[in-house]
Amino acid sequence: MPRPEIEFTDYSNFELAPIDGKVVGLSQRVISEGSSTQEMVRILEFAPGTDTTPNGVQVHNYWEELYIVKGSIIDLTLNYH
Repeated sequence: MPRPEIEFTDYSNFELAPIDGKVVGLSQRVISEGSSTQEMVRILEFAPGTDTTPNGVQVHNYWEELYIVKGSIIDLTLNYH
């Protein structure tokens, strides 16, 4: 199934759901998801002060794009702000 064509849509139109796991304060808005292709387009939201260190280093077999709309993050491995 191809991705839906969505243009000029406010991100808040997609449901905000907490991500279960070790980190409190991490939520996502899933825009599209393909179970057979294991592809996902989503928006992650970090509550102020969210510490994702318990998740450890994240390794993927896909490209990940990161856009910071508001606030900041620190990559501890790269020591990059």
